Amino acid sequence: MITELTSANFDTFVKGTDKPVLIDFWAPWCGPCRMLSPLVDSLAGERADIAVGKVNVDEAPDLAMRFGVQGIPTLLLFKNGEKVNQSVGLIPAAALQEFVDSAK
Repeated sequence: MITELTSANFDTFVKGTDKPVLIDFWAPWCGPCRMLSPLVDSLAGERADIAVGKVNVDEAPDLAMRFGVQGIPTLLLFKNGEKVNQSVGLIPAAALQEFVDSAK
């Protein structure tokens, strides 16, 4: 399951679980974002051991600014409420799995 994140629910979502949290910063007009999105969606469906959220940077520019997101797609990985990893740009499915596993 994927949660659409805004300023209102971001902190609760990231800090409200003991699972690693993957956040996808994206925009509908971004080609690489549209290519990465199905990979993130698939991962969210396959992995019950992680929480997955998406931030539309056009709708939540404050979150993008807060985390220094300057290019999209950007993936942030959180563990225990703290950012532990970041990836910028389109990555293949295998690299996405490795990225998420880096939080374990």
